[in-house]
Amino acid sequence: MHSLTKDQSPWIPNGKEGVMSLLRPLLLDVVPTIQQTAALALGRLANYNGDLAEAVVKGDILPQLVYSLAEQNRFYKKAAAFVLRAVGKHSPQLAQAIVDCGALDTLVICLEDFDPGVKEAAAWALGYIARHNAELSQAVVDAGAVPLLVLCIQEPEIALKRIAASALSDISKHSPELAQTVVDVGAIAHLAQMILNPDSKLKRQVLSALSQIAKHSVDLAEMVVEAEIFPVVLTCLKDKDDYVKKNASTLIREIAKHTPELSQLIVNTGGVAAVTDCIGSCKGNIRLPGIMMLGYVAAHSENLAMAVIVSKAVPQLSVCLSEEPEDHIKAAAAWALGQIGRHTPEHARAVAVTNTLPVLLSLYMSTESSEDLQTKSKKAIKSILQKCTYLPALEPFLYDAPPNILKHVVGQFSKVLPHDSKARRLFVTSGGLKKVQEIKAGPGSLLQEYINSINSCYPEEIVRYYSPGYSDALLQRVDSYQPLAN
Repeated sequence: MHSLTKDQSPWIPNGKEGVMSLLRPLLLDVVPTIQQTAALALGRLANYNGDLAEAVVKGDILPQLVYSLAEQNRFYKKAAAFVLRAVGKHSPQLAQAIVDCGALDTLVICLEDFDPGVKEAAAWALGYIARHNAELSQAVVDAGAVPLLVLCIQEPEIALKRIAASALSDISKHSPELAQTVVDVGAIAHLAQMILNPDSKLKRQVLSALSQIAKHSVDLAEMVVEAEIFPVVLTCLKDKDDYVKKNASTLIREIAKHTPELSQLIVNTGGVAAVTDCIGSCKGNIRLPGIMMLGYVAAHSENLAMAVIVSKAVPQLSVCLSEEPEDHIKAAAAWALGQIGRHTPEHARAVAVTNTLPVLLSLYMSTESSEDLQTKSKKAIKSILQKCTYLPALEPFLYDAPPNILKHVVGQFSKVLPHDSKARRLFVTSGGLKKVQEIKAGPGSLLQEYINSINSCYPEEIVRYYSPGYSDALLQRVDSYQPLAN
């Protein structure tokens, strides 16, 4: 048995170039079914991996396909568009090769074909080219694809609607200008009408396209909202399809992040409570956009953060922080909790009572946590601590926190104790005052100032009593004490 060279495969004679040279003449065969079968074979090879797709380009097959795409019957057109999609999906360079051989104009003509299958194949190829980067997306726009894709989403065939919506999403995602070209031909209204379509795969693409438009700017987000997507989009958060839930949460997040007014509109339609329920009903990455959305809403203002608290989002985020195995989801939950708790003592208390702070501290201290999770946990702890006056949540930190966190904890005690006699007494009986005396702070440091401020809340002899070495000093006095003789 002869051995194979690196470029050969046991099922391809003479490797990649060999099979291309065999298939290329078949594209020109007089028998239409042979042409179609050859094109399908090329598409399947190119779809398999980038190397085989490159071999199609190097074999000079694309110009022939583009020529035939304009001339041949619908079966061949579908097969040829499939090859272009299969080549273009792998990399921007391969997609550029398709643009360079003049395929876009021909694919756009196919969007007007009477056969829905041809339209679908062309829309799919155009979407795969556009998804790589803004330059390729602009080339698809310049070829005149967008108005025809918007017509395609109005066709009765569900498969065509799905692919056309997906292509519009791929075009819109790169820049505000590209999204605007999609908006300018009236896409938003047609997409918004399909939010309640019973087909889950179509809903996924529709929600994705609206997200990719809304994410770029306040104006674009407002245009999406004006299409009256609220409250209907909230029903998608209860969908049986996880990716419909995820894409609906993403859309709401992309709107909420822009302004307090847009976030308030979402709160008013029940969006925060609906997203909170959605987070509770799913796991993993499906939760992620909802977690971030709650953080964005809470970040805007005290009132919006309170609306998030009232919607019972804090316990749900706390569960995500503890339960989720993935660090990036934990990090998002830590960030969102920080945004909720950083406004006022009331906000901080709402987070602290869920026992979230010790979890954040252990994630910050853990060597197994990713750098991003450590950073976000630390920021969340600091922003919550700086507002927290709920002392039972702070006290464990006196024992466990590293110095950079400890100073914030001691700082909070120094703010609360002067004004609360009950808290002062509790701080002594719980061992807090004793612990503070054991902290080693540099002379003149902020931490020492905080300790001095706490100590000034108590009689001098009490502070001395709880200071390290005081019991030894007492024992020395016992040793040196001479009782008076009777």
